[in-house]
Amino acid sequence: MSKILVTGGAGFIGSHTCLLLLEKGYDLVVIDSLANSSDSSIKRIRYIRAQNDKSSSNGIKFYKVDLRDHDSIKNVFELEFRNNQRIDAVIHFAGLKAVGESTIDPLKYWEFNVLSTLNLLKVMVEYTCKTIIFSSSATIYESKQNCLINEETSIKPINPYGSTKATIEQILNDLNNSGSNDWKIANLRYFNPIGAHPSGLMGEEPLGKPNNIFPIILKVASGELQQLRIYGNDWNTPDGTGIRDYIHVMDLADGHIKAFEFLENNKAGIINVNLGTGLGTSVLELINTFQKVNQIKINYIFDERRAGDKEYVVADNKKAIKTLGFKNTRGLEEMCRDGWNWQLKKSSFKDF
Repeated sequence: MSKILVTGGAGFIGSHTCLLLLEKGYDLVVIDSLANSSDSSIKRIRYIRAQNDKSSSNGIKFYKVDLRDHDSIKNVFELEFRNNQRIDAVIHFAGLKAVGESTIDPLKYWEFNVLSTLNLLKVMVEYTCKTIIFSSSATIYESKQNCLINEETSIKPINPYGSTKATIEQILNDLNNSGSNDWKIANLRYFNPIGAHPSGLMGEEPLGKPNNIFPIILKVASGELQQLRIYGNDWNTPDGTGIRDYIHVMDLADGHIKAFEFLENNKAGIINVNLGTGLGTSVLELINTFQKVNQIKINYIFDERRAGDKEYVVADNKKAIKTLGFKNTRGLEEMCRDGWNWQLKKSSFKDF
């Protein structure tokens, strides 16, 4: 089986994807700076894997590496190469992802997202590793009023975070057109991943104050935060709140497996694919579903619109279904149920 380097593998989406990759039999090398996560995710991956497969040797190595440091990345590739464990492909999750924060500190986002990716790609070229799956985002797209967004929608980000993702896609496109004709690239454009592993042993746990809506909902539900702040109730939507395409993190993780299998089984080239459900859910609908499923009250207040936010962001996911064989198998209620299960259980596992 292939050996895959996973950047940002201790993060929310990365950790869930690592678990599925291990279940498929891949050997993993995970690198993460732990700037917005902790190594407890790696411990949880190993624990869940051991519980599900007693004969498993885990198949995962972890290195604490900051991608802004070119030499640290090179050291990982060199160590694996010396041990006759050549890295065959990279799944690149690492980076910062808060839209609001990116508008306040854009230089930080260009450094963590773009500079880091350039360093990674330089090392990949040096070690002849030319297969990469990039964690892109729906924030790169132009806003479309109440229309599904397909892969041909204009690239027109309105915040620095989206701009960094669009720039990285352009860099990868330039590599694909550079004349070597041997790159295999998938840009996976995420919509809004939420939920958690169904065991309750793994979920989203950002360091410090969370920026995304779902971990804030979980903290309000558990009493760690007093209330949820909703940015804008005057959007041109049925209830005035923004509409997003929420996808279960386990379905999103499976999308990466499907993308890697596609790259393995097809000739060199680049593919851009949306990963979403095609269903729009407003902020209030998300809150109401969470309250209904988990029988718990979420306190919230309305605030002014936040810089960089969009009104309606929902995927046209036909390409993922047709090209990758991708399926969404978990609905909004399951996302809310699994997320709350994680919030209730996580503190009981002190070893992590």
